[in-house]
Amino acid sequence: MSSIRGKNTKPEITIRRLIWSKGARYRIHDKTVFGCPDISNKSKRMAIFVDGCFWHGCHICYKEPKTNTVFWRNKIQRNKKRRSEVKKTLKIQGWKIMEVWEHQINKNPHALADKIVNRFSEC
Repeated sequence: MSSIRGKNTKPEITIRRLIWSKGARYRIHDKTVFGCPDISNKSKRMAIFVDGCFWHGCHICYKEPKTNTVFWRNKIQRNKKRRSEVKKTLKIQGWKIMEVWEHQINKNPHALADKIVNRFSEC
């Protein structure tokens, strides 16, 4: 698992390039924002999390591994719980939050980028 990337994954880079090209400006992995979102803009108080379907237990794509099932079940539950706590804290602090799934980026990245840019402009 040490070779698994947590930052700058392919879906993350894909969506970042598209929204940057559309004029949205942001910071990546800003540690001064609670939860260290993948993409954030402090002035607009917008945080975007790019979630891998396996690591965050996507309700559409996630398939539980056949081996070491208990370990993986607990790990995915911890990931979900941590994310919900981060989202709750950021909402209390007045942030707008978007969660983007890996399968959404793979399916139609341009439409998703447009949606994100629209959310940026609403703020």
